[in-house]
Amino acid sequence: MHGPPLVAWLLVALSATAAVSCVLRREARSEALLGVGMALMAVPLSVFDPPRWGTATLAVVFAAVAVHALRPSPRQALHRMHHSVCAGAMVYMSAAMAGAGSAHAGHAGHTSAGAPLLTGLLLLYFAGYVLGAGTRLATPGAAHAPHPAVPMAPGGAIRLRHAPEVAAACRVAMALAMFAMLLTL
Repeated sequence: MHGPPLVAWLLVALSATAAVSCVLRREARSEALLGVGMALMAVPLSVFDPPRWGTATLAVVFAAVAVHALRPSPRQALHRMHHSVCAGAMVYMSAAMAGAGSAHAGHAGHTSAGAPLLTGLLLLYFAGYVLGAGTRLATPGAAHAPHPAVPMAPGGAIRLRHAPEVAAACRVAMALAMFAMLLTL
């Protein structure tokens, strides 16, 4: 991704942290995969210039995650749709990086690697998601009720890694990172 190295490293840290959070929650392994992919894609080009086959491989992996997220589940239809949009955006960014040829050549000319209309639509989607989900997360009266399957710690306290707020915060952080990565495309 193109942009200042400090921003790139902050995106790496945010994406990697979100991926670790998803791994700890166990039920969010595909979200963890997206977080790892986002962290890899955000590494500054001065440190790692991925080969064309590497970004193409990422696009294939993300496409598989997007298809997996589309499987029917009436319980979490909106979450699955969002997850599929995230994976689709990762496919788009990976393909744009692979299609741009050498990342340094594209960076030197400051050329855009993606389709402006699609990039704009994805930016609008992720901005809306971050604002909507972030507002719900930050609203004191909109606390998430614990899921019946959430393990309880001794004394009846919810284990933090299984708290619904952690999952929501993880999704907001990943959507924010996705927004920032799309800005640099």
